[in-house]
Amino acid sequence: MTMTISGQEALTNRKPAVAGSFYPAGEKELKRTLQELFDELADPGKPVLKNNENVRALVSPHAGYVFSGTVTASAIACIPPDAQYDNIFLIGSSHRVSFPGASVYTEGDYETPLGVARVNREAANQLVRDSKTFSYYKEAHTTEHSLEVQIPFLQYHLKNEIRIIPIIIGTHNTKVCREIAEELKPYFNSKNLFIISSDFSHYPPFDEAVKLDKKTADAFLSGDPGTFLATIRENSRSGIRGLATSMCGWTSGLVLLHLCQEENDLEFKHIMYRNSGHSKFGDNSGVVGYNSIVVTGMEQEKEKSDFSISHRGQETLLRIARQSIGSMLGKTEKPVLKDSEMPADIRARLGAFVTLNLKGKLRGCIGRFTPGDPLYKTVSEMARAAAFSDTRFDPLSGDEFNDVKIEVSVLSPLRKIDNIDNIVLGKHGVYIKKGYRSGTFLPQVANNRNWEIQDFLGHISRDKAGLGWTGWKDADIYIYEAFIFEEE
Repeated sequence: MTMTISGQEALTNRKPAVAGSFYPAGEKELKRTLQELFDELADPGKPVLKNNENVRALVSPHAGYVFSGTVTASAIACIPPDAQYDNIFLIGSSHRVSFPGASVYTEGDYETPLGVARVNREAANQLVRDSKTFSYYKEAHTTEHSLEVQIPFLQYHLKNEIRIIPIIIGTHNTKVCREIAEELKPYFNSKNLFIISSDFSHYPPFDEAVKLDKKTADAFLSGDPGTFLATIRENSRSGIRGLATSMCGWTSGLVLLHLCQEENDLEFKHIMYRNSGHSKFGDNSGVVGYNSIVVTGMEQEKEKSDFSISHRGQETLLRIARQSIGSMLGKTEKPVLKDSEMPADIRARLGAFVTLNLKGKLRGCIGRFTPGDPLYKTVSEMARAAAFSDTRFDPLSGDEFNDVKIEVSVLSPLRKIDNIDNIVLGKHGVYIKKGYRSGTFLPQVANNRNWEIQDFLGHISRDKAGLGWTGWKDADIYIYEAFIFEEE
C-alpha cells in the first residue's frame, strides 16, 4: 500500500464509479430520478427548522437510489436550497480497503453526470500536511461509492456552487476516530456542513431490521459516543440471523459524535426510516436499513454589512492584479487602466491588500489603508508590491507565476473604537497604532483559530506592531471590514 503525503503533481478528477448501477448514468434520467425522489417527500414528513436554526450535519444513506434514494432526499432536503457553506465535508467509512487513519482526496475534483463538484484542495492538502491521521490514499476513493452517491443530490438541490472535502475513514480503531475528530474540530462550525454517509443494518430479516435500526438510531440521537459504541457492540453480539453490521459507517458516525461533544446548543433530529424491504426490488428475508438524521444548531446573530464589490468588479481587479505582476516578469502585457472603462465600484477610493498564496502557503501580502488612489490603481500597485517588495520573501519568479494564487481584500474605511467589545472576530480586521509603530491583521486571520479577542489583539500588538503582548491597551485601535475574493 502506497500513501501520498504531499499534494499530487498532476491533477486528476475522480470519475464516477457507480453511475449506471447505483444511479442513472445519463444527466436527464438522473435529474428526473432526483426530482421523483424529492417529490416523494410529503411536507408533513419534513423536519421543521426554526428561523434561526441552521443545519450543521446530516446522516444520509448511500445505497442504490431505488432502495435508499427517498431517505437520502429527506436528509438533503433539510438544507435550505439557497444555503451557502464554505465547505461540505463528505465523510464515509471504507467498504473495500483498510488503511490507517483517514484519506482526503487531494488529486482533483469529483465528477458526476451532473457536472464537477469542486474539491477544496487547499484545505484538503492542509489536512494531509498538518495531520498525523490524514493522508491521501488513492485506492480509498477510486471505487468507493459512499461519497459519490451523495453528490448528485447536493448538485440538484442546492442553488449555489458546492465545494467539498471528501474523506474516507479506513480504520476501526476508536481512538483514531477520536483523533480524526480532533483534527476536524476547527472546521466544525456553522460555516461548514458535515455529511456522514452511512446505511444502518445489513441483511437481517425485515422485522428484525426495523427494531434494530431504531435501537441504533436512538443511540446515535443520544449524542453520546459511549452510548453509541456500546449499542454497536451489543448489536454485534445479538446473534440476529444474517446481521453483518448494524451501521456500516459507524466509524464516521463516531467521528461526528465526538465533534458534537463540546457544543451544548446542538439538537439531533430523526427524519425518516426505511429499509430495502420497502422497495419493490427488495427481499424481506435480508434487508439493509436506512435512517436519515439532521444535527442543527442555533445560528448566531450576526451584524450584517452591505459593503461589497460587484462580480464584474472582482473579476476586473483580479485580472489587473495578475497582469500587473505578469508584466514585470514578461509574462503578460501591462494592464490598461482607463478610468472610463472601470466599473463604478472599483473607481472608489478604498484601501486594499493583495495576498499571494503558493501551494497553500503565504507567498506575499502588502496593502494600503489610506485610500489615496482609485481602488483599481491601488490593487495594481499592491499586487506588484506583494510579489516583489515583501521583505519576508524573495521576489516572485517567473516559474512561480502560473501557480501563485491571488487574493484581494478590499477594505472599508477605518473606524476608531474605544471598547474592544465592538470587535467581531472573523468580520473585523484590527489596526493598532501607537506613535510610529503600527500593525494589523485582516479579518480572515481569525478564522479556524481558537482565539479570543484579547488573543487577536495580543498577536497584532506583539507580532505586527512590536508593542508587546499588552501594548494594545494604551494604543489607538481601529476596526475595518474586508470584502475578500480570490482567483479560482
